[in-house]
Amino acid sequence: MKAKDILKNMKPYKPGKGIEEVKKEYGLDRIVKLASNENPFGFSPAVKKELPELIANLEIYPDGYGAEIRKKVASFINVDESELIFGNGSDEVVQIICRTFLEPGSNTVMATPTFPQYRHNALIEGAEVREVPLQEGHHNLKEMLAHIDEQTRVLWICTPNNPTGVHIDGTTLQSVLERCPAHVLIVIDEAYYEYLEAEDAFDSLAALKKYPNLLVLRTFSKAYGLAGLRIGYGVAHPEVIQILEPSREPFNTSTVAQAAALLALDDQEFIEETVKENHKNKISLMEFCDELGLSYYDTQANFLLIQLPISGDDMFEHLLTKGFIVRSGEALGLPNTIRLTIGKKDDMEQIQEAMKQKLASGEK
Repeated sequence: MKAKDILKNMKPYKPGKGIEEVKKEYGLDRIVKLASNENPFGFSPAVKKELPELIANLEIYPDGYGAEIRKKVASFINVDESELIFGNGSDEVVQIICRTFLEPGSNTVMATPTFPQYRHNALIEGAEVREVPLQEGHHNLKEMLAHIDEQTRVLWICTPNNPTGVHIDGTTLQSVLERCPAHVLIVIDEAYYEYLEAEDAFDSLAALKKYPNLLVLRTFSKAYGLAGLRIGYGVAHPEVIQILEPSREPFNTSTVAQAAALLALDDQEFIEETVKENHKNKISLMEFCDELGLSYYDTQANFLLIQLPISGDDMFEHLLTKGFIVRSGEALGLPNTIRLTIGKKDDMEQIQEAMKQKLASGEK
């Protein structure tokens, strides 16, 4: 058997340590996971209430077209149903984009570090990956545009960016859309869209009407709290969607995921409460960092990337012993940092105390 040569030099995605694994390893009764930017407040009570009904008829394949959720999302974000494609999380839509547009001899442009699945899937398709380092947490868009040529197929823009949390203002993104060649698909990944509070945020959906080479990604995994069910979507011109559809697996989103997303979308009160609590706890975490002299990026997401005077791995290991799972920046290409999901008030107070103890100890 002979696999693609590129796979010999690639590693599968390595998720953070699981809760049960950490409990067993450190002899702990309770673990708080703040590593994957999940919603610490759970998901809509309406979904939980209806779950017994959602698991009926599991012997039947799901609606491959996703008629009901398609209609609901189209109405909610005010686009035509033909402008939507659904995936097993927005991750799968990334995979579909790469499968459709990228091949040996083509290239794709992105920031680094950013969401790693852009690079991962592009490499599998044999495309050249052109990465441009962030500038103080932000995309260096001028340099990214300079890397585009006739063989460029996709430009990836993550806003707010994972792992830094910063957003790109509307004026800047408008300039990118105007300057980017028409043969390049511009993907704006808005996985953390619901957390955006910036007044200068870009109206990506309105821009779709003017730019047929734009695709916007959104998900139910973050603010909506449905990460375990895996459902996300892309929004683009109908012609782009038609090009993408043959690369999509026929039954790629489950019956349960579609039904839960319908209920979650109706419960905007839960989203409003989630965003409100995230904001309060985010401000508190920033104030804590200010007190300790720790720098951070002004996040517009539900996580904070914190600069430390010690290794991110060292802080990660220390917090594990206290029952907290975070993400070390060493693995993200950002030394001496941790990425910390903003959790519930009590949990944030406890993890801040644990961080303070570690930093006060002087241990490296």
